[in-house]
Amino acid sequence: MKILRPLANPEKENSFSVKWRKRRFALFTQLLSGLTPPVRILDVGGTEYFWRNVRFVPESDTSIVLLNLYEIDVTLPWISSVVGNGMDLSRYGDGEFDIVFSNSVIEHLGSWENQLKMASEIRRVGKHYFVQTPNLYFPIEPHFLFPFFHFLPHSCRVWIVRNFDTGWFDRIPDKNLAEAAVKEIRLLSKKDLQRLFPESTIYSEKVLGMTKSFVALK
Repeated sequence: MKILRPLANPEKENSFSVKWRKRRFALFTQLLSGLTPPVRILDVGGTEYFWRNVRFVPESDTSIVLLNLYEIDVTLPWISSVVGNGMDLSRYGDGEFDIVFSNSVIEHLGSWENQLKMASEIRRVGKHYFVQTPNLYFPIEPHFLFPFFHFLPHSCRVWIVRNFDTGWFDRIPDKNLAEAAVKEIRLLSKKDLQRLFPESTIYSEKVLGMTKSFVALK
């Protein structure tokens, strides 16, 4: 539902999305505070804007590598950008990063097999990790911002996307593109996330008593 965009817009300072993100980030800074510099962080699917938005001020020996499918522009001296795929981090050695960070990325991989690949790579290259993802059982699907959208039959979801503006998507008339947009999102339950990151502690983020998302933390 397009009407919910302002409430979930991460670029709006007073949106619920920004408030939740800042609250969640306090958990990350707690993890970071227990590490001895220098600290290397790999952000899978991240942006410089995110780190600016949460007002992250690093220690002098902290560096962040943003890994995306395409190169992104960065201006901060302690952030660099590389092109890569979170399912294949073979360029990096075991435990090469102190923390692997990923915010709302793993649900975009389309299949359990792909999610397992990304989780395995995060666990391999990171001594610690912080992986956030929306809850499958939260009533409002967070990408299409449509109540119970993710529980509808696939054909029904495609029809909605082709005929209406939904969440972050303007109407997608092309059937193949609409199919791709729907198939890309595979939300996870708490049990799923624990299977992907068996040694982690799972934290729940709640809204009005309902679990909105999870963080797998190690």
